Amino acid sequence: MQFVLIGTVGSTLITLKTMVEMGVSKIYLFSLDSSKSKRHSDYIDLKPIAKQYNIPVKEIININDPETMNSIASLNPDYIFVIGWSQICSKEFLAIPRKGVIGYHPALLPENRGRGVIPWTILQRKKETGSTLFWIDEGMDSGDILAQESFPISIDETATTLYRKHEDCLKRLLVSSIPKILDGTAPHIPQDHSRATYCSKRTPADGYIDWNLPAESIWTLIRAVTHPYPGAFTFYKGKKIIIWEADYVGEAPYFGLPGQIQNISHEGALIQCGDKKHILIKKVQMENGMEVLTKNIFKNHDKLGLDLLALYRKLTGDMNNEKGSGYCSTS
Repeated sequence: MQFVLIGTVGSTLITLKTMVEMGVSKIYLFSLDSSKSKRHSDYIDLKPIAKQYNIPVKEIININDPETMNSIASLNPDYIFVIGWSQICSKEFLAIPRKGVIGYHPALLPENRGRGVIPWTILQRKKETGSTLFWIDEGMDSGDILAQESFPISIDETATTLYRKHEDCLKRLLVSSIPKILDGTAPHIPQDHSRATYCSKRTPADGYIDWNLPAESIWTLIRAVTHPYPGAFTFYKGKKIIIWEADYVGEAPYFGLPGQIQNISHEGALIQCGDKKHILIKKVQMENGMEVLTKNIFKNHDKLGLDLLALYRKLTGDMNNEKGSGYCSTS
């Protein structure tokens, strides 16, 4: 039985390894051309692992490209797994395998169809999520369910930890489903489309921190878009910094402005937010630099965020300073 696997991220790697462990012998891998690696924030170069397992691999850009489809069709696949790929499969593509196209989604379908699902799950403050193997159709994550498993979400869950939970869940689903796929007994369970919800695409710009928001909201954003995603970001002394790790603190005996650094300790920098509550920033990265501890770059009472007055002056050419602002001189 011939299998084709298409993907380029961590879930693809999990699938490839599990298929090998389960004794699937005829596998052909199609992965993303490395020149387009920035298309996925969690991109993985799968060529080394494919070489290790003696699995043929071809790099592609578009699965619906006629040349790509012809290459796949020439293999006469029984099944195609599309796991870790961001394009919707065309009708022509879906007709290639003899027995079906199988996909994976990090949500309990029909909930949270679409893009950016792991960050959105945290931003939605869900207490439970799960993983789904499903039969891909022409819609967006709308095909029949093959297998599904739920698991709880921790109150301090991050994108990093949730990503790992999904990978572990995917492996369990594959281990239980591959024997059924091989013997032709894998189920087709229709989704309840009336319960469908959808997640919109996210971009790196969506990680911008508005310090006027409540502390809990800012902490949630930081957790939702940390590794392997682009990260939540702000500005410090005019330079962009990414915040990779933070804790929620809440009340603290400090009074200041949103985004103001209230205290610096060996644990991190305490930042006041719009609701006068606080978060503790623990690890940041200067733009195009290394990840560093906050105590090494921040100073007490400085402010994070855009200096709108300085930006206005730069744009308008108004370089006047505070002289003549109404304060009296005693000299």
